[in-house]
Amino acid sequence: MLEIPDRPFGGYIFDCDGTLVDSMPVHYVCWVQSLRINGATFDFTEEEFYHFAGVREQDTVVILNERHGTMIDPDAVAETKAELFRKRIHEVLEVKPVADFARSLYQKAPMSVASGSEAPIVHACLQNTGLFPLFPHIITPADVKRGKPAPDMFLLAAECMGVDPSDCLVFEDGRSGMEAAASAGMAAVFIPRTLR
Repeated sequence: MLEIPDRPFGGYIFDCDGTLVDSMPVHYVCWVQSLRINGATFDFTEEEFYHFAGVREQDTVVILNERHGTMIDPDAVAETKAELFRKRIHEVLEVKPVADFARSLYQKAPMSVASGSEAPIVHACLQNTGLFPLFPHIITPADVKRGKPAPDMFLLAAECMGVDPSDCLVFEDGRSGMEAAASAGMAAVFIPRTLR
């Protein structure tokens, strides 16, 4: 059940992976494969993967390198992972309660997407599920200096929509995204993994 605050908002911002689309299981498999291909000797657990939800991929690799004393190339991991993911994009389905809510707002309120994934992946996921036309503004790490948990992506989304940050509602499945929403002064709805 999607629990939404009982008041209208000026604008609505949606994370993509794990929020609008159920792509996280596919992302995890591709992460593990990409790390192995690029020389990782450590295990990347599913728990760790979900802990990093919303964090820019290259930043995740930097943290993993620090943890494990490795020197894996962050860009190579991100590029390999993107290639692997593109081949499996057809497996990605929408998170129905969130997607249905976004459809109900179409042309009634400003909406945008703010995702920690690279733009081609976000666009492909939204196109594959038919959600792409709902969102005139799609913010990805290339658009900001700092990714989540910094508030930059959400603040830019609010600016693009022409809505004050305090009048925005964020939909997020990741801890870093919830922190980013709080830092941006925005209300947020947490999307649990069980909401599929």
